[in-house]
Amino acid sequence: MNEPPSSSPAVAHRWVSLFAICTAAGMVWLAFGDLSVAIPQIADEFNGNLSSLQWANNAFSLVTGALVITAGKFGDLFGRRRMLQVGTVLLAVFSVPAALAPDIGWLVLSRGLMGIGAALILPASLALIPPEFSGKAETTAFSVWQAVAWGGLSVGPALSGVITDGLGWRWLFWINLPLAVITLVVVRVTTPESRDEKAGHTIDWLGLASIVLAVFALLYALTEGPSQGWGSPLIVALFVATVVLSVVWWFVERHVSQPLVDLKLFKIRAYNGALAANLTMNFTFAGMSFLLVLWLENARGYSAVEAGVLMLPATVGVFLFIPLGGRLAIRWGGRLPAVVGLVVASAGLTLLGSLGTRSSTEYLAVALIVIGLGLGLVSTPVANTTVGEVPIDLAGTAAGVFKMSSMLGGALGVAVLTAVARELTTRDAASVVEASGLSPADISQFRQALVNSSSFREAIASLPPDLGRTVQQAAVSAFSSGVADTMAVTAVLTFVGTAAVFFLWPRRRKADATVAGPGPEDRPNP
Repeated sequence: MNEPPSSSPAVAHRWVSLFAICTAAGMVWLAFGDLSVAIPQIADEFNGNLSSLQWANNAFSLVTGALVITAGKFGDLFGRRRMLQVGTVLLAVFSVPAALAPDIGWLVLSRGLMGIGAALILPASLALIPPEFSGKAETTAFSVWQAVAWGGLSVGPALSGVITDGLGWRWLFWINLPLAVITLVVVRVTTPESRDEKAGHTIDWLGLASIVLAVFALLYALTEGPSQGWGSPLIVALFVATVVLSVVWWFVERHVSQPLVDLKLFKIRAYNGALAANLTMNFTFAGMSFLLVLWLENARGYSAVEAGVLMLPATVGVFLFIPLGGRLAIRWGGRLPAVVGLVVASAGLTLLGSLGTRSSTEYLAVALIVIGLGLGLVSTPVANTTVGEVPIDLAGTAAGVFKMSSMLGGALGVAVLTAVARELTTRDAASVVEASGLSPADISQFRQALVNSSSFREAIASLPPDLGRTVQQAAVSAFSSGVADTMAVTAVLTFVGTAAVFFLWPRRRKADATVAGPGPEDRPNP
């Protein structure tokens, strides 16, 4: 079906609607990407260790990732616009206790509650696009959505640095209030309601509980594994629980009449390939960003603003290649740009494997641009495939699973790569620390602390000044080499994810046409 003339009121109306939808999604991605730069300041204010700081960062993505599938289902049942509005209100309301947090525990709790709102926003914001757009316009709309998502993730550190150094880290949460008001007003006026009219109203509570607990057990194990010990009974039990709960979830979804996730989604091979690509992409970017910002501030001595600005080259790369990824997807299908993009990102991560305390900012910028170019190629094809190429009645659920893979990938990236970096750093600094004469308690605190944080300085405070400086220099050097080695490990993991995408995703989108139902070009214009 032909698109209506670009100057028609209907077209102008839907682009204003897209602006509001993307503003809501941008709030989520900004919240996901902006805390990393503020972590050192939060560590000093609350005297937090690396594990608690990971939870402050991961609580938001953990809750969002665990609930987003259910939120997608709620959108199908009760209306996607309604869920977007409710989510926007909740994200704004729970930003207030986060801004007023008196300690790290309160901040973790508040960030987790913000994740409830984020879980409602993400699938709704994606699922509202197909009813308003079709054909090439739909691909363009998905490209805009992905550009906003990457803008929030990539510009987040720079904006966070400006706000943290200028107004204080608490204003990272106050900023959500005016954005929420703008979103609610414009969505109310411009965005039509969309739901699955054939859906029943029964909620699969057992499926919800099992998947939420499985995700929580996995991320808790990965976050606490380095401090508790990977062989400790608690960590082993959590990994076992993850497997058991995942099997329970799959069994429940197969046998209930109205499952949380219709498993026929996973019969669409292109959908599976796009999910794998999206998980890999978010794993890579979130873990890399979290570690690099810590390294820039704590090993290289940059301020929060400087660290945020130094991360911007990745944004340049993403925005340069997002349009190309969309065009390649239209002509060749999503598989080609997704695979090529992940290979390019792996090459950029390999460059980061050579970072050191004397590496130039130009070298860092080149590596980040290469990574951004790769991720830009991947972005639009995965969004268009996972939401635009599934049956319209499953759009909300498909979007929920898709965004769960985004948030779960990001949380896994931070947890896994931080664990790897911590292990490598501890190994490299072990000989100097053990020879320094620190007590076992101080050594334990030293290993848990963020390099150059207040708790780190407390751990070595008992040492003579010269020896303290030696230990500090050894820790900074070990942290730098640990981060560089972790980037090399990330390159390998990204390439493994690329191989999975290559084999999961069929060569042509039309191979799944009989399963996926009508594509975007077959949907009527709104």
